[in-house]
Amino acid sequence: MSRVDTAWLRMDTEANLMMIVGVWSIRPGITLAALRERVAERLLQYPRFRQRVVEDSLLGAQWVVDKDFDIARHVVAEVPLPLRGQSRDDVLRERVAELCTQPLHPDHPLWQFQLIEDMGDGSSALIARVHHCIADGIALIAVMLSITDGGKAPPRRAPKEEPDEAGWLLDAFLRPMTNMAVKAIGLTGKGAAKGVDLAMGEHTPVDSSLEMARMGYQAVSDVAAFALMADDSHTRLKGKPGAKKAVAWDDSLSLDEVKVVGQALGASINDVLLACAAGAIGRYLAERGEDPAGKEIRAMVPVNLRPLEQAWQLGNRFGLVPLVLPIGIANPVERLFSVRARMNELKGSFQPVMAFGLLSVAGLLIKPVQHAMLNLFAKKATAVMTNVPGPAEALKFCGSTVEKVMFWVPQSGDIGMGVSILTYAGRVQFGLITDAGLCPDPEAIVANFAPEFEKLLLLSLMMPWGQEAG
Repeated sequence: MSRVDTAWLRMDTEANLMMIVGVWSIRPGITLAALRERVAERLLQYPRFRQRVVEDSLLGAQWVVDKDFDIARHVVAEVPLPLRGQSRDDVLRERVAELCTQPLHPDHPLWQFQLIEDMGDGSSALIARVHHCIADGIALIAVMLSITDGGKAPPRRAPKEEPDEAGWLLDAFLRPMTNMAVKAIGLTGKGAAKGVDLAMGEHTPVDSSLEMARMGYQAVSDVAAFALMADDSHTRLKGKPGAKKAVAWDDSLSLDEVKVVGQALGASINDVLLACAAGAIGRYLAERGEDPAGKEIRAMVPVNLRPLEQAWQLGNRFGLVPLVLPIGIANPVERLFSVRARMNELKGSFQPVMAFGLLSVAGLLIKPVQHAMLNLFAKKATAVMTNVPGPAEALKFCGSTVEKVMFWVPQSGDIGMGVSILTYAGRVQFGLITDAGLCPDPEAIVANFAPEFEKLLLLSLMMPWGQEAG
């Protein structure tokens, strides 16, 4: 197991399990037999899903084939959820929240699918739990696509020698700190991933001594800035989390409308969605008597560091950047411009690569020391926030339509909130998971998400269309 994946494996705490949890809403419903057949046929082509983890205090962790693998242990049926006067969504939220706190069995592969065959309306709900040490969000999207109808199987892996243990730090940390990496991280998405991948090659040129000096200055500045970064504003959302979770979601936003608003205001889709999330959180605090004026919270945001065509290789290959969310700015346009400015400041930063390197180092350490090291991230932030692009068209699975795809990102250390944004089939899926003690009603935050966007939409419609910008 790579050092980065080992770090994620050892990051589990009683309060925060490092599981990515997702739900598919499938119509018409499917059977358990059909699900097991599809998993056996497609998912198990990835060897990782047949492997369990063996830890060693000296050697770290290794992937070992589970000789006792039983698909019935990993693909199980849930009894129909009793409604007890509640809506189906409310009952499903309660079940997902419970599963977020139940660890996967350590003696077997660290994943499980649970199928609720009949949700009472002709649909099924598939709840998936996958430990973060298996893959990151971008890789799991690739897995999701491969097991749907018409999905492509992962490429065959060529036999390879064991990695050179002495060179792992060079590959994981030092090589990306090159001229190519600086330029790549200034881009976004696939371009950034390709640039970093090139940077990790054997021969990466450096343009000039001046560029080298600038690169070195940027790296030193980023390391110092991260180490000296003050804790973010204290709110009721920040504190010592417990072992109980609450989840919520919303899919009312049209992706096309988000694009239009972004174009009208000169911002990216990501800027618009993050500004809406910041507004929703600020409004929630205000509704509970806590004045958010002048307050900012920090979210740790993953940045993909791999080419998308290599996502099938699984594992974790992303960095983290601390993004300040201006929850205290009431004006939605001013808040959007503030988020855009913060995102622009992060371009060209070494922080994603630095965080990747820190996780690599953490994978070598014993668990108590690793937790102390990784709590550095938690002390600086209130939330983990991720934005994953999904398929533009609705997927088919076992002949049925996957109507909704939702997921919840895990939180590390003492972070008590996870915000997950996924675009799927023309909709924006907004998921939220919180510590039940710090925020027992995440659905109240989620309910503010669409109204905050509607404010931006209204202001966009009031702009002087057809005139040149002044």
